[in-house]
Amino acid sequence: MSGLTLVLGTLVALEFFYILYLETFATRSKTTARVFNMTEQELARESVSVLFKNQGVYNGLIGVGLLYGLFVSQSIEIVTMLLIYIVLVALYGSMTSNKKIILTQGGLAILTLLSMLW
Repeated sequence: MSGLTLVLGTLVALEFFYILYLETFATRSKTTARVFNMTEQELARESVSVLFKNQGVYNGLIGVGLLYGLFVSQSIEIVTMLLIYIVLVALYGSMTSNKKIILTQGGLAILTLLSMLW
């Protein structure tokens, strides 16, 4: 993998660690409310908090998987699969939630995939 792919892929992983932080550790914060366009009261609901924490773990594991694929196994297949997964989930989110998600959550993943073509 190229140096550009390693840098971009690492940034994607860091983005997903940030999502992990927001959803799992800062679930009820003002920042999480702003990022996810929800009120703090909504985030304080126990059912929402549990769902966010669960989502956060998934997002963190995507970050771990990317770093593993980039640096440990150096597996193009693992990295490609995870990046495509990220783009598809961002596409779904842009269709069902907020159109900007394809860029905010999927933008770096798209750039990373494109960098793998060169």
